[in-house]
Amino acid sequence: MEKAGSSMSVMEAFEKLEKVGEGTYGKVYRARERATGKIVALKKTRLHEDDEGVPPTTLREISILRMLSKDPHFVRLMDVKQGLNKEGKTVLYLVFEYMDTDLKKYIRSFRQSGEFIPVQSVKSLMYQLCKGIAVCHGRGILHRDLKPHNLLMDRKTMMLKIADLGLARAFVLPIKKYTHEILTLWYRAPEVLLGATHYSTAVDMWSVGCIFAELITKQALFPGDSELQQLLHIFRLLGTPNENLWPGVGKLVNWHEYPQWSPQSLSTAVPNLDEDGLDLLAQMLQYEPSKRISGKKAMEHPYFDDLDKEFL
Repeated sequence: MEKAGSSMSVMEAFEKLEKVGEGTYGKVYRARERATGKIVALKKTRLHEDDEGVPPTTLREISILRMLSKDPHFVRLMDVKQGLNKEGKTVLYLVFEYMDTDLKKYIRSFRQSGEFIPVQSVKSLMYQLCKGIAVCHGRGILHRDLKPHNLLMDRKTMMLKIADLGLARAFVLPIKKYTHEILTLWYRAPEVLLGATHYSTAVDMWSVGCIFAELITKQALFPGDSELQQLLHIFRLLGTPNENLWPGVGKLVNWHEYPQWSPQSLSTAVPNLDEDGLDLLAQMLQYEPSKRISGKKAMEHPYFDDLDKEFL
């Protein structure tokens, strides 16, 4: 690890300006690098009390971030520093480039002003998201926690970057069984909610679809507050799945008899989206994971035809 154990402590090297968030794994600060004056995001990772050295989850996150950092659609990991906290326990500081906002705040600002997000902005952000996810999946990595809060952006350039790969796990074949206590409910794919233990890149594409709809309407598409409520929100719009719609659904662990709804047109939930957009959204929200469009395929969809992709 670079500079781990270097003589200058993290607090000597950086001036903490403010706490900007608290993730599953620790606190995130906006900080200034004293030597250069550069603003960075410092992610302080708590290490488990009983661990000797750095936990494998952290090392895995770091190696994934290092690999993806080279791509412009991922938030850049600039450095890793090791320090000790007040109790003398090891703390890791991940030093990231600082981005001034995220998609959650961006959407909220339009909700507050009562304006819609311009169509070309939605297209540009969606295209960048599909491109980043295609890179991620191409490297054999699932994000598993895509949500507007984890998509950082620069409002001036409209550049979007994927962050918080703390939950990412390389899906090396054979696919390991994953626990499903992870994704934020609103963006969680139905197969995960229904207890599938073997899942694929399609879980991320479902989240991308939910984010797409939210960029159009400025409201979460499926705002469930429990796993059951989440499924019912999905079933009300897309119809209650059955063996015809989704072969094998009845064999999933959490499958029960649910109220029977017929599918609604997506345009009822996302009224201001054009035909190409609705077609792309429908392909992202397919019940059967193997039928869901991939990030790479999504980039070729006619919805993006009038976008100047050269600089994205």
